[in-house]
Amino acid sequence: MTIKRFLIPSAIISIVLFFLSFTGVDQVVKSENDDTTNLTKYVQAQRSIVQNYFGYPDVDMMYRASIRYMVNAIEDSTLQIDGTPIDTTFPGLDVSSIRDAYENFESAYLYVANNSPDEDMKRLTEVAIRGLFSTLDPHSVFIEAKESEVDQENFAGKFQGIGVQFNVIQDTITVVTAIAGGPSDQLGIQSGDRIIEIEDSSAVGFDNEQVVSRLRGEKGSKVRVTIKRPGVKNPLKFTITRDDIPLYTVDAAYMLDDETGYIKINRFAATTHDEFMQAMAGLKPKGMERLVLDLRGNPGGYLGQAVAIAEEFFPRGTELVATESRHNRFTQEYYSRKDGIFKDKPVIVLVDEGAASASEIVSGALQDHDRALIVGRRTFGKGLVQQQYELIDKSMVRVTISRYMTPSGRVIQKQFTEGGGEEYAYEIYQRNDNAMNDAVEFVDQIPDSLQYKTDAGRTVYGGGGIVPDYIIQQDTSRSGYMINFAIRKRVSFDFVRDYLDKNGDEFRAKWENDFESFRKDFEWSAEEISDFKTRMVEEGFIVTDDVNSPKFENDSLFVPQGYFEEVQWMAEGRMKAEIARQIWGMQYFYPVVNDYFDTTLKESMTLWDAYGRLEALAKGQASLDDISNLDPDGGK
Repeated sequence: MTIKRFLIPSAIISIVLFFLSFTGVDQVVKSENDDTTNLTKYVQAQRSIVQNYFGYPDVDMMYRASIRYMVNAIEDSTLQIDGTPIDTTFPGLDVSSIRDAYENFESAYLYVANNSPDEDMKRLTEVAIRGLFSTLDPHSVFIEAKESEVDQENFAGKFQGIGVQFNVIQDTITVVTAIAGGPSDQLGIQSGDRIIEIEDSSAVGFDNEQVVSRLRGEKGSKVRVTIKRPGVKNPLKFTITRDDIPLYTVDAAYMLDDETGYIKINRFAATTHDEFMQAMAGLKPKGMERLVLDLRGNPGGYLGQAVAIAEEFFPRGTELVATESRHNRFTQEYYSRKDGIFKDKPVIVLVDEGAASASEIVSGALQDHDRALIVGRRTFGKGLVQQQYELIDKSMVRVTISRYMTPSGRVIQKQFTEGGGEEYAYEIYQRNDNAMNDAVEFVDQIPDSLQYKTDAGRTVYGGGGIVPDYIIQQDTSRSGYMINFAIRKRVSFDFVRDYLDKNGDEFRAKWENDFESFRKDFEWSAEEISDFKTRMVEEGFIVTDDVNSPKFENDSLFVPQGYFEEVQWMAEGRMKAEIARQIWGMQYFYPVVNDYFDTTLKESMTLWDAYGRLEALAKGQASLDDISNLDPDGGK
């Protein structure tokens, strides 16, 4: 028998790793021995679950699942299983503690390493860890080191780099926009610039990963780039000093009319409350007296940021959310610690099936206290709170530490079964296509134990997300075939890029300092739309008498006569929004998109009278009968 690597004797490594796993000093130990790292990682992951999981994990079940996962991933089909340490049906197998689980896993690991020397033991260890998590809820997961780094950046709210959004087009890095205030923006790098060299070496042919690895770097470090700018004969050379680049979580903040502000939050990261307050401060001088808060598609994030946002709508001392766990340290009630800046103003919150977790905490608190009108479609239904723990190699585990309850006491977590992650994730696609029918079916199935009352006595429901006060069906009547084809084939992006290459100076001179005039008055000419259609045809957009409705086939889109003219307004709106993104940045993309496409937002603006009735109820100036049309089974 050969040993794949030098292995510390079993009894010693067992004692050392077990001791270190409970002292909190394991990250200090460094070893060139991959097996030590792998075994340490396994026991750290196991410990993170047992010590922090909100429920009562079954150590035996976790261990057996981890071995089954590992065995299924072994590439050596000749490896003996029956009667060996990787046989989970072996009669003598007894796992009743972390120590038992670790010692058995060590034996299984060494058996594979010694008898299948070509196996990737790091990969098998990570597969085994995924097996541990397969026995838990769908939100407790293992995250590889590379994914963990990206995840940390997303929720830290910043990364370090040169500050550009880019696309690789025809093997060339094209700047979509320089992030406002970032180092590239300060040097005058602008949308449409092509980065052709990095550090005096060609950057042509780079993929996205290569671009990120070469342009991101430590704050204060420098990178030289050579840029080809349309309309400028000679290449331009820049030395860019990398800096912190914010990842904004407030996608848009602007006025819908003279008194209504609109703020869209895409996730709850470390900077979200600060961004929200900046957005509010920017809208107040413009006359904002009421707010539409858009949480559609927001998957959640930090609990603390959700609490901080929610308390801006309430007076001091209002309960916002509570968490419950088998661990006292994760059981807590959260109250507003101050009078919120918008505690007395009208609020409508937009939600949909993509709104989850922290989004449901905010909307749940506002609904339970009859403080805002919740509008849209039933939310995802994630009522569990996770915390991340770093392992020895910078990979992470995300463990559910508690479940949260809205102020009325409801748990909005939808049902799940251990190991049913895929079915759980796709539940939202299996809901009734009609948002009203979906809500009614959901409410009809809710037992009395999951029905709760708001402060004013309205019935609200737990166990499957938040049912809006006012349901708006998603607009599916407008065919998106053509615009989806244009986006997938990059026709709309390339059209705008080429348009700005030719007309950028003239466009900027006319519009750059007056976005609102652009938003209101800019239109594409008939010649430009004809050019766009020609580009579509070149990419496989086929007008034919052989179809009655759009149909994809062989990477082409076949449409009937007159279809392009019927829906060309969609292409016009999308390309106008793309110009706004490339000239002004992402925050200016959404106002144009919303103007053209967002029927839910438009309809929500007709509901301020309904909000008024809700406010009257909350103040004791109206009865439940006066707002019956807000209930899902008595809606409009």
